[in-house]
Amino acid sequence: MTSAPAVALICGSRSDLPALQGCIEQLDAYQIGWEASVISAHRQPEALRAYVAEAEAAGTRIFIAAAGLAAHLPGVVASLTQLPVIGIPLDAGGLGGQDALLAIVQMPPGVPVATVAVGGARNAAHLAARILALGDAAVAERVAAFRREQAGRAELRIQPRVER
Repeated sequence: MTSAPAVALICGSRSDLPALQGCIEQLDAYQIGWEASVISAHRQPEALRAYVAEAEAAGTRIFIAAAGLAAHLPGVVASLTQLPVIGIPLDAGGLGGQDALLAIVQMPPGVPVATVAVGGARNAAHLAARILALGDAAVAERVAAFRREQAGRAELRIQPRVER
């Protein structure tokens, strides 16, 4: 790997790829480069270790890892890098994603994983953009523009009724 996009998206199974679509769309809207990989923390631990090291060395600045059930992938990625890791808990079993959410947020001290809501792929992209905006004025402006647009969509003004 010679040059990496700013964000590396990882999921552990091909069946998880559709859950990343909102994240991909939002990163594209922010014009933030990304790549997506399917690498299982359980079935391919050495491949995951190599990928994280190569991506980090090539310039990746944030990892986003999506996982369901026991949801080890985000924590394993966080154990392999000092870069920010954002976990997306997926609804992959009978507990509605609560098992994945708890697995991701309950990381041991010193191995943090920022976590979004179950299925919160779009918010993972928004968080990544805000982190990148700290050192990139162009991304910061695109985040600000999104926020202005979002505020405009939410605003509603009702004219007071004047009684005669």
